Amino acid sequence: MKTIHSKYIIVGAGLSGLTTAHKLIESGETNILLLEGRSRIGGRIKTKNNIDLGATWFQEPHTLVNSNLKNLGVQKFPQYQKGKSVLVYSTMAPAHYFESDTNGPSALRVAGGSFSLIDELSKSFKNKIVLNTTVTTISEKENQIELETNETRYTAEKVIITVPPKLASILIYSPELPMDLQTLMKQTHTWMSNAIKVGISFTSPFWRNKQLSGTVIGQIGPVIELYDHSNYEENSYHLMGFVNEGLRDIGPIQRKERILDYLEKYLGSEIRDYIAYEEKDWSRDKFTSCSNLKSVYMSPQYGDSKYSSFYFDGKLLFSGTETSPHYGGYLEGAIYSGLQAAEKLLQNQQK
Repeated sequence: MKTIHSKYIIVGAGLSGLTTAHKLIESGETNILLLEGRSRIGGRIKTKNNIDLGATWFQEPHTLVNSNLKNLGVQKFPQYQKGKSVLVYSTMAPAHYFESDTNGPSALRVAGGSFSLIDELSKSFKNKIVLNTTVTTISEKENQIELETNETRYTAEKVIITVPPKLASILIYSPELPMDLQTLMKQTHTWMSNAIKVGISFTSPFWRNKQLSGTVIGQIGPVIELYDHSNYEENSYHLMGFVNEGLRDIGPIQRKERILDYLEKYLGSEIRDYIAYEEKDWSRDKFTSCSNLKSVYMSPQYGDSKYSSFYFDGKLLFSGTETSPHYGGYLEGAIYSGLQAAEKLLQNQQK
């Protein structure tokens, strides 16, 4: 097995890891490698056929997302919400139709899909990203860290683990991590790990023509949330939302029929005239979820202070949106943790 050395190695090429790499390179540190298990970058940001099957929205108070988009020259736009929305609160009662306050603060989306942020962020260092590379063992060896992967051995002065803590807890560490950190990692809920998303494409936004917003909300149906997901240019028309987890264990054909049948009831028969249908069950993604999946319906606690410390005598650091005390579980938290990791590495270097 060959060995490759880099001053810094970042495990995971999602938003947090890419943010760290971008900041380090901006600061003049170019001896960097990113190891990514997937065949693509972006982590839980995945845009397919103009549909965000992963992270989608952010808000005006998410200042790091907003400033990043501005600096990278990527546009943002408000979530479409004009017209009547549907609230389904009982199978025994008719749906409630309501209109959102379009003058109030709106959720925001990234023009071109959330992956536009990933694409622009990583443009200058894509040659430093190694795909299809799964880390299995992390060992402290004298003055460096050694990482065993499915193909190659890597060594580094500093390593940043950006994969979700629950998945990071499965790796073999030598010496072992402190027991309280191991326990915390196993208990930290992985954002998106239990989500099933659906995206449906159309030649025209038929719901808008019926003065509907495209929003359908209800915990009792096959789709618990649905939104207009048409693109920034408004020439590509989609609905996108979250599927009820109760449909996880039925076949894809049956699940699709249940979803379309439900949406037809509230949006109209035009739902059947779709041109593309996409699903993404993040619980089936081995780089996001794991066997001890647990659905969380309350906002999980993120940003425990144990994640802010160095381990392996100042050589190992954890990052990622679950580690962030600032908007943990959001795009904002991923960027914050990525910037914090870079700053800690640079400060540590100066000591």
